[in-house]
Amino acid sequence: MANIKAFQGIRYNPERFCDLSEVITQPYDRIHDAEQAAYYALNPYNFCRIDMGLREPDEPENNVYTRARAYAQTWLAEEILLQDPQPALYVLEQRFITPTGQQYVRRGFTAALELTRFDEGIVLPHERTLSGPKADRLNLTRVTQTSWGHIFALYPDSENRINALLQPFLDSHMPAILTEQVIEPAVEQNFWVVNDPEIVAAVIAEMAPKRNLIIADGHHRYETALNYRDEMRAQHPDAPANAAFNYGLVTFVSMSDPGLVILPTHRLIYGYTRMQSQALLEALASYFEVKVLPTREAMEAELAQATPEQPRFGFYDGAYKLLTLKTLDIMAQLVPDRAPSWRALDVAVLHELIIEHIMGLSKESVARKENLDYLRDPNPGYERVDRGEANFLFLLNGTRMGHVRACTEAGEKMPQKSTDFYPKVLSGLVALPLYGAIE
Repeated sequence: MANIKAFQGIRYNPERFCDLSEVITQPYDRIHDAEQAAYYALNPYNFCRIDMGLREPDEPENNVYTRARAYAQTWLAEEILLQDPQPALYVLEQRFITPTGQQYVRRGFTAALELTRFDEGIVLPHERTLSGPKADRLNLTRVTQTSWGHIFALYPDSENRINALLQPFLDSHMPAILTEQVIEPAVEQNFWVVNDPEIVAAVIAEMAPKRNLIIADGHHRYETALNYRDEMRAQHPDAPANAAFNYGLVTFVSMSDPGLVILPTHRLIYGYTRMQSQALLEALASYFEVKVLPTREAMEAELAQATPEQPRFGFYDGAYKLLTLKTLDIMAQLVPDRAPSWRALDVAVLHELIIEHIMGLSKESVARKENLDYLRDPNPGYERVDRGEANFLFLLNGTRMGHVRACTEAGEKMPQKSTDFYPKVLSGLVALPLYGAIE
């Protein structure tokens, strides 16, 4: 069972921040040095100071985590942050335009989810995790006793029943926050605090029987929440089942939501000397139908017509080509130990067949990004090829939700940079206290 609860969230005081554009941020793993500096300059109360603070010459009593705790405690005392007086669910509706110009609306709701291990089948991962980010998030959680970052999870709901349950409240209440085009371009963020007991109870009941929830973003955050729970259970063996540390901060989006978008991550090859593009295309012709097209628009239009059973790629080396896989049989030969759903992934075909088998790049060199860049926006890739700074660009379609679901249910972890769910769930909208109990 997916046991969710409403909770008394910690969030920015709406009387002091009617516009959150200067204080909310991207998730911590999207914050690098440039973004961190920009967030710090925006506002002295920017959420980055808690979630991804500046590292100084740190000491046991004065470090990035203790400073985060100090900010949180001070801001609560000064009523920069407030804890809601009654339990609520929190709804985030994001209206956005994709890089290709299409308009979408995606709705998610945030709740406290009782944590379960992956082998229990309620929550499932689709990516591998690294130890470094988990150690960092665990340290922050320990010191602040709060879950600050959202886990973005997908739930099965073919009829979008939960969105229908929430709709009357959204129709009759103005958003608590409406922020236009902040963080990511062309994304409008609407945020409601849903505290109607009947609606909250109906959503909780609708979620209760669900299983196979898929983590879209936040694998490190989920595993961190599990690790923190286990530590706290060892320290407090008599704590009740509703102890807050047994829960994680999760924003749920329906797998059937029409605004659920997975953007492609394109691959730019640079500094590659084993073969020129013509020799590579000749080698590719054994496995792909290679079609020369007159324009970028024509190539991208035909790329978008790919079917799940027949992956295809755009290829740019100064001219435009379309590569359509003749048959998936070669993938069964190359990776016979992987599930058919994994072998059908565009990114699996690209990496296993093209980049490794044909081009001869090792998994280790790919992991080190020695000849490979990942691009959400292909335009810099086209430009670098034109300037002679890169060999060629592989254009991909976004991974299909059906493939994500099939791989996850088969227990397969997807290759690196397989999914880019867009837009991201913002940080700083609401946090989950992990002390006390959730009623």
